[in-house]
Amino acid sequence: MNRLTVADTRSITEGVRGIRLVGELRSYTPGSHLDVLCGADERGRPRWNSYSLTGDGFRPEHYEISVRLGSGGSRWMHRLRPGDVVETGHPRSGFAPVHTARHHLLVAAGIGITPILSHFRAAQTWQRSVEVHYVSRDAAHADDLHGHISGSRDEFWSTLDLTDQPLGTHLYACGPKPFMDEVTTRARDAGWPPTRVHAEHFGSTPATGEPFTAHLRRSGTTLRVGEDETLLDALRSADIDVPNRCRKGVCGECVTPYTAGDPLHNDLYLQPSEHPTHITPCVSRARTNLTLDL
Repeated sequence: MNRLTVADTRSITEGVRGIRLVGELRSYTPGSHLDVLCGADERGRPRWNSYSLTGDGFRPEHYEISVRLGSGGSRWMHRLRPGDVVETGHPRSGFAPVHTARHHLLVAAGIGITPILSHFRAAQTWQRSVEVHYVSRDAAHADDLHGHISGSRDEFWSTLDLTDQPLGTHLYACGPKPFMDEVTTRARDAGWPPTRVHAEHFGSTPATGEPFTAHLRRSGTTLRVGEDETLLDALRSADIDVPNRCRKGVCGECVTPYTAGDPLHNDLYLQPSEHPTHITPCVSRARTNLTLDL
């Protein structure tokens, strides 16, 4: 755990606020994110959100994040003022650049520009070959980039040709799920090897659905998970301590083994080979009653 102080905040575009943090800082890999304790949820439980760091990561004098106004944690973040102290983790990376790549093709939509900006700044620092394509209505951080900035998907794809890229190019993408699906599908259809396509997902929306029962094998407890409740919520309401951070099926912190049942996997973390034995309770549900190894 780390305690950082808000040095300043600024409006980047309408609804997007930049927050600069200072304190005991570490160098970090471009594309890393920072877990921030954003107050408490409606039940008084600690609420953690993850935000991409936008710097190049090398000996930082500050950490900077950009937060789009939404609900819950983002509203808490928008209320921060200089001098406020926040609790954070240390930077974590799941979207690092490949240093052996001959060219870095960076594509983003909306607030997905934040980890892409980190990659871009690092490429500039280390004089790596880089190209940016960005689609957004408000174009946050447009002044910090040199690249193709589009206001619509049609314009975006008119400037980006995935079939004509230098040998040894790696593709990095971040944005909403429909955008990510389109980018990865087009890359696959253009013959890109999966090892050269790198994605940073926003996360999944916790799924609603039919109620089901979760039985905890080791403790003997049985829980009912309501139609508008996540499995993680049900576990926490019963005071079952399950580590969690993103609550979007991305970080893998809450991955839990199960021994029986038919899960509906909605996460972006588990590999298909893990689906028969593990579940992410923050976003995933079950078609039948589920037995957890808890």
